[in-house]
Amino acid sequence: MDHDAMDLTEARYELVISVDARRSGEYDDVDKQRMRERIYRVLEAAFTHAKVARDAVHMEDRGDGVLLSVAGRIAVTRLLGLWMVEVHENLRDENRGLRVPLGLRVGMHVGPVRHDGRGISGRAVDLACRLADSPLARRLLDAERADLVLVTSQSLYEDVVSSGGKFIEPAHYSSARLELKEGEVTAWFHLPGRPAPEMPTAAPTAPDADRADDVDDTRGGDLVDDARGVDGEDRAEAPGAHYTVHGDMSQHSDNVYQQPVHIGRITGDADRRKG
Repeated sequence: MDHDAMDLTEARYELVISVDARRSGEYDDVDKQRMRERIYRVLEAAFTHAKVARDAVHMEDRGDGVLLSVAGRIAVTRLLGLWMVEVHENLRDENRGLRVPLGLRVGMHVGPVRHDGRGISGRAVDLACRLADSPLARRLLDAERADLVLVTSQSLYEDVVSSGGKFIEPAHYSSARLELKEGEVTAWFHLPGRPAPEMPTAAPTAPDADRADDVDDTRGGDLVDDARGVDGEDRAEAPGAHYTVHGDMSQHSDNVYQQPVHIGRITGDADRRKG
């Protein structure tokens, strides 16, 4: 077997990053193109400022977002720390003066990734995508009037985030239980520049007519409050809120702002909840 054929069958442990735009279905064709250009400017400038070599980054266009994987030779702490800081600052710059600010949901997980001529695949890719597109990530972005939410897997939190580091503050993450198609998982949620978020309460299930139409088969479903485990036991390992996701579609109502958008850094609970 030649080297190229072996590369197609061997998995590499890489950081997978899924980036989705908030309420992308509400953009018309012209604004969607501008939205996509802003996403790429935000991400590419962040890689440059974080000194992440471009040949270490695989990038795939997803229409309303971007799927990335970063080679194992790049420290994951750099992506969770400095890169996320740069993404946040670049996003704030892009949003200045915009009537409708660009909002991003970012999911991260480290695991085996397979590359082929069409892109990347593997369970690590599936999980990163589901975390970014979970209804709770959508609800949190709106409930906190934020423009960026990071969602990491439990293993990424335990292996990297919990130890802290430059621009990485584990105390600023909150956990929640999600039940995805593959099973129940713990996810950790972070709003850059803010204290640990308060998990929003679950909303009633919306009727089918109100569901979003821009969903694919890698995405989560309806959000239901679930304060106890599937076995009836209290979950001690995840101190945050607990949620269960059922089905394959996301509620469109999860993506509608109820209050004006706040742009900028907030440093305290009191400030965060003003007007």
